[in-house]
Amino acid sequence: MRQALDQAAQARLLAPPNPAVGCVIVDAHGQILGQGHTQRVGGPHAEVMALRDAAAQGRSTQGATAYVTLEPCSHQGRTGPCCDALVAAGIRKVVASLADPNPLVAGNGFARLRAAGVEVEVGPGAAEARELNLGFFSRMVRKTPWVRMKIAASLDGRTALANGDSQWITSPAARADGHTSRARACAILTGIGTVLKDRPTLDARLANTPRQPHLVVVDSRLETPPNASIFIAGRALFISASGQNDTKKQALEAAGATVLYLPGAEGRVDLAALLQELARREINEVHVEAGRTLNGALIQAGLVDEFLVYLAPKLVGPGLDMAQLLPLAQLSNAVPLQFTAVDRVGPDIRITARIPGRDQF
Repeated sequence: MRQALDQAAQARLLAPPNPAVGCVIVDAHGQILGQGHTQRVGGPHAEVMALRDAAAQGRSTQGATAYVTLEPCSHQGRTGPCCDALVAAGIRKVVASLADPNPLVAGNGFARLRAAGVEVEVGPGAAEARELNLGFFSRMVRKTPWVRMKIAASLDGRTALANGDSQWITSPAARADGHTSRARACAILTGIGTVLKDRPTLDARLANTPRQPHLVVVDSRLETPPNASIFIAGRALFISASGQNDTKKQALEAAGATVLYLPGAEGRVDLAALLQELARREINEVHVEAGRTLNGALIQAGLVDEFLVYLAPKLVGPGLDMAQLLPLAQLSNAVPLQFTAVDRVGPDIRITARIPGRDQF
């Protein structure tokens, strides 16, 4: 199963919106016959890749055992059912880490394997396999993506000077590492303030990735210029607004965007509704890179699952903070966090923290 999990990890930047799955097929003596992982959406799944690998080497899989990090699919989607492919290949036993939370599978794959006389064991590697696919599990179970907020700040918590200057607080190594986090996500989420002030592209160009995430802009009044640098050929761009303006909508959609009207309170975008809409569009993970206003709104609404914070070894003094939050009357009302990792990235520190219990779904 260790090799299957390693295969799954290789699919992490490739597979979304499908789950990252790995498969290793071994003979009765434990010798590897074939291995593989999920390909880009519409391509073969891990089990088929492992079977093809074995066939390419002239190795029979009759009576073999398949180790796979997620229940083999049982439905006809963009590809055929993997459980049928395993049965046809003569697989005797399947060892799987987890059941697939997708309602189209959800135990049916295991049932079809057992009905065909294949022995099924479930459990080995479950925690790691689930962690690799938190976004997929979130979308399937909670009907909302896993939301990770990335923040780059000085040691005293400033993301920019008082005049807005923020380039660059953290090091090139931290910026490259942040692009890898972008690449993991199905979509990057930002606000109109960032678009207008920084004129960013918000892609994952510094990461070695075969797939660029979508971009989502929270733009209540549709102020995004149709010639903004965020318009990149081949990348889906969603602009969410609270008020309807068909003239601006037509201009933005002519430039390649999809405009979503999601009115909320006080003329703002309904952020919870936006995340639910993104889940319906097969978005597993959302990577937030925004200013203090949108950061604060997402945190206050309880919509952030995880924080990715890069702290630079410098003190800035007065400036802009990480998020615009309401003042607390007492410390017991603070947002609780649990550090899951603290690492050095170049000269900076990378802190990963989660809302306690948020990953229990």
